[in-house]
Amino acid sequence: MKPIYIDFLNGLDIAELALSNDEILAAIEASLALQGRGEAVIEPRTHLIPGGAINGHFNVLRGVLGGDIGHAGVKVVGDFVDNYRQGLPSELAILNLLDPATGVPQAILDASAITDMRTGAITAIGAKYLARPDSKVLAHIGARGTAYWNVRLLDHLFDFEEIRVHSRREDSREAFAERLRRDLGKPVIVTHDWESAVRGADIVVEASRLNQPEPLLRTEWIKPGAFVVPYGTMSAVELSLTDIMDKLVVDDWGQCKGGMFGALRAHVEAGKLSEQTLHAELGQIVAGQRSGRQHGEETILFWHRGLSLSDIALGHALLQKARRLGIGQRLRFA
Repeated sequence: MKPIYIDFLNGLDIAELALSNDEILAAIEASLALQGRGEAVIEPRTHLIPGGAINGHFNVLRGVLGGDIGHAGVKVVGDFVDNYRQGLPSELAILNLLDPATGVPQAILDASAITDMRTGAITAIGAKYLARPDSKVLAHIGARGTAYWNVRLLDHLFDFEEIRVHSRREDSREAFAERLRRDLGKPVIVTHDWESAVRGADIVVEASRLNQPEPLLRTEWIKPGAFVVPYGTMSAVELSLTDIMDKLVVDDWGQCKGGMFGALRAHVEAGKLSEQTLHAELGQIVAGQRSGRQHGEETILFWHRGLSLSDIALGHALLQKARRLGIGQRLRFA
């Protein structure tokens, strides 16, 4: 058998590669178009729950991305709410890329930053197609790892006049706001409650970290014409939220319609989000097969649970750049 080598990119390598906003968005938008055209395979995520007194679980995401990318991928990401007590991120991840034709391993990447970047990019691409183009006020609930990239990439597209942030812990929301002020070069407002953040906002992103479902985001706070993105693991929205929406969009219906967790799990179980009420998957909109926002008065909701295809696409972009720049390690596998 001929030798098999794999590429290895650790967290320091990923940081050194420093993908730009446009590089991240381009990779994710291309993967969504492939999904929309049917040039991908995505399996619903599965969960591994350690049980006992441990406050967390693992998500296992799997998919195959065709086109010029040509990778199968499996990502395992932990979601452990109390990690901050040990000075650890709540989400740590690893991505394996494989040849879909032979099964030969191709690469192993630290996917913690990939998870954050691709989540923010999905939020931003969703807004590109579904939010009002003149959106000027952003409300962001939550300061988790993905929150920074939500705000950074949304602001890259919309150049907001006002950014409001809130999270449960005062220290986390203040630190989050200060990082955004430094990197975006503009003021960021810290609110001490959900309502002050959400009322009147053009784009509302709910990325809270709750231990159990609790309707903290009130439907009455959402202004007509807003774009709303709830994606917490535990639901923080009211059952009535879908009632005010003109369009309901998801990243992948296969994984949204089942499973244990998710912001709209109760809405699926109640039949408020179903194949009949669903407008489209985002990939169908990006590929031009379904309509996005058609007028300013539409109030639109986008629920994304996280696509393995996005991880694969961003992993591929990182690998390509690493090979050009000579970053990372080449390991003998067999």
